Amino acid sequence: MIKVCLADNYPVVHFGIKSYFKDHSEISIVANVGNFAMVKDILLSKEVDVLVLDLELEGLSSIFEIKSVLKNFPKTKIIFYSGLSEQIYAPNAIKAGVSGFVHKTEKLETLGQSIVKVNQGKIIMNEAVMKNIALIAKQSKSERLYRKLSNREVEVLRYLSDGKKNHEIAEILSLNEKTISTYKLRLLTKLNVTNLVDLVNKAKTLEIV
Repeated sequence: MIKVCLADNYPVVHFGIKSYFKDHSEISIVANVGNFAMVKDILLSKEVDVLVLDLELEGLSSIFEIKSVLKNFPKTKIIFYSGLSEQIYAPNAIKAGVSGFVHKTEKLETLGQSIVKVNQGKIIMNEAVMKNIALIAKQSKSERLYRKLSNREVEVLRYLSDGKKNHEIAEILSLNEKTISTYKLRLLTKLNVTNLVDLVNKAKTLEIV
């Protein structure tokens, strides 16, 4: 059996997924956690083959924390199960070492198939993501600007769009406030805008946030 840990903020998600896989022939949900700190505790105490994790999980402030999990628990594969924009976060997730990305609008059957494939060592993205990436290559230069952004820049942009100040973002990401200012300047340059309002609007237009 493939041992799976589900990490999500919402009890209804836990209930739905646990119920769906209750009698599954290949997959067993061995743990359900509601915040990122609990993820580390579970991985230390239980054998987990695949971690299904929401990008917006409470306590998860940066995709760089995922890299740490992968380094410390190399036998555990990770699938991002998220409602965030596929065309932005799926490629970044794969780049960070995550084995797959499944959008929450997909059927649970797709999630199950993804868990099996990832456990076999495959890197997967669902069909919608792959189509989005293919379409991106045909888009205008302006629409492809987000591809120039690093994982960290996407994270900073997301927090800026939420209305957070530089010092707040610095605290969340455990970085120096000057470093956040540098990322902000890079974002303005890369997205070809001159102020924060236009930066946020551009990010929303490109579905980066």
